[in-house]
Amino acid sequence: MRCTNRILSAMVVIATVSGYGQSTSTPPPPTASSAAEQASAPSQAVAEKDTKHHNNSKGAGAEIGSGAGDIGKGAAKGAGDLAKGTGKGAIDLVTLHPVNAATDIGRGAVQAGGHVAVGTAKGTGKVVKGTGKALKKIF
Repeated sequence: MRCTNRILSAMVVIATVSGYGQSTSTPPPPTASSAAEQASAPSQAVAEKDTKHHNNSKGAGAEIGSGAGDIGKGAAKGAGDLAKGTGKGAIDLVTLHPVNAATDIGRGAVQAGGHVAVGTAKGTGKVVKGTGKALKKIF
């Protein structure tokens, strides 16, 4: 568990540092155009076709940060489910319902494992994708 927390902490720090330099640029809002500008619009459309198209995808740092966030969300949801199942199990145990207590604890553990697994898988995929983008940029 300690190793997982250290890895998660390291990934969050790396994502934060790499995402710090990222900035998003938005095109300026369109303005009212006159008849003269509308007449020259077809020539601008031809010029735009020749330019290279840009993807509207996230940058490498944003992708890594999003992945680290997904891992954290999965761990948080899992911890919540585990706590909820343990709490219900404790109440059932106190009220002398040991079968229900075991069922509630087991259900909470299974749900926690599912949330942690899904969050980790989604987050790791995004981190790998972002790392690939960063390496592609370097080389």
